[in-house]
Amino acid sequence: MSATASPSNEEEPSKEQRLKSFLAEKAADGEMYFKSKFIADEVGLSPKEIGALMVKLKDSATEIHVEKWSYTSATTWRVEPA
Repeated sequence: MSATASPSNEEEPSKEQRLKSFLAEKAADGEMYFKSKFIADEVGLSPKEIGALMVKLKDSATEIHVEKWSYTSATTWRVEPA
């Protein structure tokens, strides 16, 4: 048995990469506003996971600009292309 991965086993994108790609696509035409609970199913993550990742993306993402917009029963995020 070989310990190397076969070429057909493509690595799945990380949760952070998946969320960043989703947001970049949705905000491609301009800014978007959202609450984590409303995009959770589309991204395949829990609202709590999205919230934690948004804090990371706010500081690390270069292709999108992330801003914590407001808080009314849940955080609203504003995303626009960088």
